[in-house]
Amino acid sequence: RTPADIDFIVLGTTSADMQFPSTANFVSHKLGCGRIGSVDVWAACTGSIYSLSVGAQYVQTGKYRRVLTIGAEALSRITDWTDRSTCVLLADAAGAAVLEASDDGSGLIDADLYSDAQHAELLYMPAGGARTPASHETVDARLHYVKMKGSELFKIAVRMFVESATTILERHGLKARDVDLFIPHQANLRIIEAAAKRVDLPMERVFVNIDRYGNTGAASIYVALEEAVASGRLKRGDLVLLAAFGGGVTWGAALIRW
Repeated sequence: RTPADIDFIVLGTTSADMQFPSTANFVSHKLGCGRIGSVDVWAACTGSIYSLSVGAQYVQTGKYRRVLTIGAEALSRITDWTDRSTCVLLADAAGAAVLEASDDGSGLIDADLYSDAQHAELLYMPAGGARTPASHETVDARLHYVKMKGSELFKIAVRMFVESATTILERHGLKARDVDLFIPHQANLRIIEAAAKRVDLPMERVFVNIDRYGNTGAASIYVALEEAVASGRLKRGDLVLLAAFGGGVTWGAALIRW
């Protein structure tokens, strides 16, 4: 594929280059895609599943032939290096996929997207938007960095993983034993292990790379997918379960037949 083959770009991120234009707009220009549509999806770490789902809709409806979906983060730019609860976790990365129609039974089967601002202050960046514009006071108070309440978020995150994964499997009459590989958002190993146990998936069928990269936000599932293919963990015809959660809070799950 070349940039000229791309009809639309959807980019998930938590750390966009600026408020506007969208980072997807810059990517389109730098790739030389021409005058195509592009949009950022602001769903924090769930931006991976959001971008895949949004991009797939355009292909499934026939609106566009090929959609480039991206998860990209520069979380080091919004990390408070004096806050040990976040600075040892967050990382930078990017991954992408080109979506197009297939006739061999492979592709995105289904995706569920959720959000609930009731828990927004468990993981968010307080200042920098129209609600709390940048000022000397907000900068001095270090409000332009990621803030997280880890212990409270842990309980909610596990529940989000389990509910979204269970719901999408049940809708298609599937059980955990039918899943060849579970690729969760790489936020915390304890969360991944707890969620896998509750979904009844053994860890040998769970892809983990957080020990090497940390939490790469909206890029984590894209990076894990590429590594799973390259390492032989993911093969043609496999059923893949994706699940993610992020600040806001947002969460979601997706099923893919590889």
